[in-house]
Amino acid sequence: MSGLGPSDSALLDTILKEAPIGFALFDSSCRFQRVNPALAAVYGVDEQDCLGLRPADVLGPADAAAHETALAAVITGDRDLCGEHRFPAAGDGGHWALSWFPVHDGAGDVDGVALIAVDLGEKNGRRRTEERYRALLAATNQVVWTACTDGLITEDCPEWRAVTGQSEEEYRGRGWLDAVHPDDRPRVERAWDDAVADRTLFDETFRVRTRSGDHRHFRSRALLIGEGTASEWVGHNTDVTTQHEGDEMRQRLTQQLGEAALRTVRLQKATADLAEALTVAEVVQAMAEIGRSAVGADRTRVAELDDGRTRLRVIGESGVPERGRAAGAGQDALMGLSVRDQRPRFAGGPGELRALLEEEEHEAAADEPAPGERAWAALPLLSGGKPIGALGFSYAAARDVPDEEKVFLEALAGQCALALERAKLFEREHRTAEALQASLLPEDLPEVQGVRMRAFYRSGTQHVQVGGDWYDAFPLPDGRVAGVLGDVMGKGIKAATGMSRVRNALRALAFSMPEPADVLTGLDRMFDATEGADQVTTLVYFVLDPETGQIDLSNAGHLPPLVVTESTEPWLLETEPDTPLGVRAERGHHKFFVQPGNTVVLYSDGLVENRRRSVASGLEELVTVASQAPPEVVGDPQHMLQYLVEGMLAGYEQDDDVTLLAVHLPVIEAAPEA
Repeated sequence: MSGLGPSDSALLDTILKEAPIGFALFDSSCRFQRVNPALAAVYGVDEQDCLGLRPADVLGPADAAAHETALAAVITGDRDLCGEHRFPAAGDGGHWALSWFPVHDGAGDVDGVALIAVDLGEKNGRRRTEERYRALLAATNQVVWTACTDGLITEDCPEWRAVTGQSEEEYRGRGWLDAVHPDDRPRVERAWDDAVADRTLFDETFRVRTRSGDHRHFRSRALLIGEGTASEWVGHNTDVTTQHEGDEMRQRLTQQLGEAALRTVRLQKATADLAEALTVAEVVQAMAEIGRSAVGADRTRVAELDDGRTRLRVIGESGVPERGRAAGAGQDALMGLSVRDQRPRFAGGPGELRALLEEEEHEAAADEPAPGERAWAALPLLSGGKPIGALGFSYAAARDVPDEEKVFLEALAGQCALALERAKLFEREHRTAEALQASLLPEDLPEVQGVRMRAFYRSGTQHVQVGGDWYDAFPLPDGRVAGVLGDVMGKGIKAATGMSRVRNALRALAFSMPEPADVLTGLDRMFDATEGADQVTTLVYFVLDPETGQIDLSNAGHLPPLVVTESTEPWLLETEPDTPLGVRAERGHHKFFVQPGNTVVLYSDGLVENRRRSVASGLEELVTVASQAPPEVVGDPQHMLQYLVEGMLAGYEQDDDVTLLAVHLPVIEAAPEA
């Protein structure tokens, strides 16, 4: 068996050769590994003839069946088994008591079975069996003990006392329990009392105080034995410290691996959340949620260095109990130290924080921590190796931050720094784009008697580049007013410069030949000379006579204008679609009249089309929304545009620029007669 060394094997050979009891050792496949002469004589064979064979190869059918049944029960059930068996007259024959015991390897698994046979006709055979069995198990690091049926120990066990250092008087009775660890004793004592009362198997694992004062883990098992009526308890204790320590090590490793996997998941989630944050405010909001859910902090603070890179300025804070109350000088000081030294700083309690600040001779050392703060963590936010701010967490209870958590917090601070830099860049580019876009659109629409014109522009929320949408309106020398709304496909400087060229060319053409078809034909020629083949531009251009309400209009591949009236249902001004600019075709010219009180609305595709709505369904919905406008909205072009935007974008995420231009002819009431 794997648990016996060379010296153990020699000792067993000596004991078993001279022992008057029968002994055999089987491996886990039920094959004989050892047989002493006493048992071989009972079998009626030579002991060497048994080795490596199964009982069926050595014994008669009845004896072999009894042996293999007992072996299977012990191996599969990991339990002791006692019984009697009458061997045939061959050999010594006779009536024998057979005791089967599982033999465990170093890991605590069943590695084989030991058989002890005692001749029931021999006087005091059971006592000698116990003594031999005790000697056998002593060689295999087992402690054998006995107790009376009432659970009290009356017989000495030197092996146990050698382990615990107890005297014989201290051991007897229930004194053995005094060597059990105080935390384990109530459980063990209760289990022993239950086993004695119910006469059931006692099987417990507990810590034992050894002679040296340390503790080792033992597994104790005991059975009540006797012929007919119970006579005594027989048990054995096995040192399982190595097995227990191995189990604890595996549990610790499993826990550490689980915690590492959890930290990885938390960091991945935090990275994803920060990646979705576009603005500084969104970064701060994401960090507040990460601080609560992933870090377990009661307060989270984000600060950035000012332009002089000398002072921290808080740009976001969560968990502050009262409006306007600062997180506390201690937190500020710790964040300042982390930026100064460019390394994390931790304080597990107020005393540790005070000692740290006193060591640094910081003026905040005398200040009391803010209410609700008992532990702190501060980490520098670094970009390109230089500090740009600090990240702070505080906790309502004192706590130590383990090394693994510190590594996680440092990684989190790195992700926060990247997100903060990205958000600041986004906001700068967004402000620049908005300023550029505003410079390309007219500051004011012309004031023309008998006409009210209003415009609306909102950039797409997901873009920082300038777009190609534009609108314009200007008076013509003949008293009419011209208006246009167009869309240069794409984003960025290329679209903006293309839009600017079209806008300027259109104004120049309109003053020399204002009729819509002529203007679009002139723009087609300009496109051939200045624009690339991939530059797609659509627009609607009109000329309005305020006195008659006549509108002359040409459409270069753009969406149809919407007409909203006070008395009838709104409709789309459907005309034969023309091609976008630059695609040579004869330009159409359409004429219609706007009645007083009516409004004509030009719009870009951002109003009607998005990822969840096609252009066709968007146009149908636009007419429906316009038909539900109350009279006071229809009569006010500014309110009309706001109403259409809110109605069309409700429930949808805006992912493109939205541009509208409204022309309204108000109803002019006649002056009262004198």
